[in-house]
Amino acid sequence: MARCLVTGASGYIGGRLVPELLAGGHEVRCMARSAGRLRDLPWAPRVEIVEADARDPEATRAALEGVEVAYYLIHTMGQGGDFARADRAAARTFARAAEAAGVRRIVYLGGLTFGAARSPHMRSRAEVAEIFLDCPVPAVVLRAAVIIGSGSASFEMLRHLTERLPVMTTPTWVRSLTQPIAVRDVLRHLLAWAGLPQEVNRSFDIGGPDVLTYADMMRGYAAVAGLPPRLIIPVPLLSPWLSSHWVGLVTPVPAGIARPLVESLRGQAICGEHDITAYVPDPPGGLIGFRRAVSLALQKIKEADVATRWSSASTPGAPSDPLPTDPDWAGGSLYADERELRVGARPEAVWRVIEGIGGDNGWYSLPIAWRLRGMLDRLMGGVGLRRGRRDPHRLRVGDVIDFWRVEEIEPGRLLRLRAEMRLPGLAWLELGVTEEDGTAVYRQRALFHPRGLLGHLYWWMIWPLHGWIFGRMPGNIAAAVISPALVASRRRSALNRF
Repeated sequence: MARCLVTGASGYIGGRLVPELLAGGHEVRCMARSAGRLRDLPWAPRVEIVEADARDPEATRAALEGVEVAYYLIHTMGQGGDFARADRAAARTFARAAEAAGVRRIVYLGGLTFGAARSPHMRSRAEVAEIFLDCPVPAVVLRAAVIIGSGSASFEMLRHLTERLPVMTTPTWVRSLTQPIAVRDVLRHLLAWAGLPQEVNRSFDIGGPDVLTYADMMRGYAAVAGLPPRLIIPVPLLSPWLSSHWVGLVTPVPAGIARPLVESLRGQAICGEHDITAYVPDPPGGLIGFRRAVSLALQKIKEADVATRWSSASTPGAPSDPLPTDPDWAGGSLYADERELRVGARPEAVWRVIEGIGGDNGWYSLPIAWRLRGMLDRLMGGVGLRRGRRDPHRLRVGDVIDFWRVEEIEPGRLLRLRAEMRLPGLAWLELGVTEEDGTAVYRQRALFHPRGLLGHLYWWMIWPLHGWIFGRMPGNIAAAVISPALVASRRRSALNRF
């Protein structure tokens, strides 16, 4: 058994690989920029967690000490800044640190696309692969195209486009051939390299048994999901930029993440070889086909058993962004809206409502206003409200709730959410409950740290609306504690009117 390091453990693939490695008997260390992001994951007590940024040579070298196999699952998906330069710098730093620490293998999950030279993200993935293959530490690069699994960005894009558009005019890239692969097969390939010969140093193409166009995949998804046949009309007018915004409006995947996905689909993504079977044989039943992968993903969604989601790894700002608990407020101005209400119930009843907020349960105040804010955020290229929740009842640090992320949770006492919508500043929403004289006191605090003059203007412009929205939340949450059925009925009525 090997001592393994997993980077990107809070992300979609990394968060699924760690329990697979543990089940295989391997020792696992997870490297994260913030250890707190992994704190509440179900496997966290069984792994060692170290804080390090892959661009920091000393911290990365320390994280890799004693490691035999290092999984590099980091890739920038956003559009801002020179992401390709940052990716190259992080990969070079990681490769040098791995050599210094005596690591015997690096495993990197890259992308599989041919003829997509115009895709900056695919070029960046290829550059990172070359950095690892050229370094002294033996490396295995697994190149995959579209990954089909519950919660993956590619699957969510496919799922929502197909479900919401029975008739669609589509870009010409829907006719590009690709070789999708089930997330279970991706994990099987990754896991195998923890115990295979260390002298292998090369890339391998990995894909499922089906070669399909994107239009084929939409039709196949519709068939598996029991939807009527979809009418797909390709048109030559939609550029990747326009396509990404179109995807951002129709699906939960925001334009910033949709664009690299769309760009990667413009070129052919078919395996040029299947040499990996010399080291990792296909399972007895063969690789999972596209329709079977879709069926497995939909079953996981139906059972609310989605272990990780595409949104797991996205972050709203730099790790150095100050917290609202910093003494004397490290970042300057801080606007606050604070409210409290005594609730005629036990604190644990109030906490159940707090922990279930967002997603299908809504925000207990003016659902129309929340939906309009979500739509505005999508139009601006943000995440909007469509990300929902991973679990309808339970939360953990790092979870997404619509356009918020759980920054801190103290079970039964405090939930702190950090905004990920497009804002001229940083915003938090804190919901908490305490017990006083045998009954519950609900406390709510909305905080905003403006950036520049625009941030200050934004706060004062929306102050009347915030007063209306946040002012109604305590009473509605108290009503939900005492009479949840009545509140749910009112919420459905308001949404139907909208």
